[in-house]
Amino acid sequence: MNTSTALVTGANKGIGKEIARQLADAGLTVYLGSSDTERGQRAVDEIGGDARLLILDVTDDQSIAKAAHQVPDLDILVNNAGIMVDGSSAVDADVDSFRRTYETNVFGVIAVTNAFLPALRRSAKPRIVNVSSGTGSLTRSTGPDPQFPPTGSGAAYRSSKTALNAVTLFYAQSLGAGFKVNALAPGLRSTDLNARAAASDADPAEGAAGAVRLALLADDGPTGEFHDWDGNPLPW
Repeated sequence: MNTSTALVTGANKGIGKEIARQLADAGLTVYLGSSDTERGQRAVDEIGGDARLLILDVTDDQSIAKAAHQVPDLDILVNNAGIMVDGSSAVDADVDSFRRTYETNVFGVIAVTNAFLPALRRSAKPRIVNVSSGTGSLTRSTGPDPQFPPTGSGAAYRSSKTALNAVTLFYAQSLGAGFKVNALAPGLRSTDLNARAAASDADPAEGAAGAVRLALLADDGPTGEFHDWDGNPLPW
């Protein structure tokens, strides 16, 4: 049984909930970060094991500080909380949609990671997993036949995940030996992220398994990389 402690943000639903479930099933103590007390407690009750509710709003500095004070020791941080405000292209989106998206998808990740770094530094095997998106890959978004064309693409969301990938790399480089910091593209899953996701029948648990794999990396595992849900490295 794994005796490590993990925190998953945005864990009351979707992929985050499945990540928390799989970590708890592996025997870990898992804090489910949730800004909604009722939904968070329902998820904790459903998951069972040593799942614990942690009230955490990744856009609120006071909430982050209070949550960090309640978790003195931490081995794994999964920055899963993310939003998609709209699907507008860059020329059609307003600045506020970018601000709101980045507040959760980028600034929230930085704020939470920095707040929990003292606890992670006390771990013998600290791991950070940032849940990104394949649509954030600039390589896959360019060229004569891009996998993710620009039209109707949600420029705020996609660019926030590109920024998150860069932040992942910078943390990996700065934290150095011992830490494993990686980004995950979980694939399109049946969640409430947007209409396409809601219409999908792809199991969130499958995407979650990719995050769990990175969360439980061995000492010789990669760091500063971007991986698909099935473990394949992706281009930035």
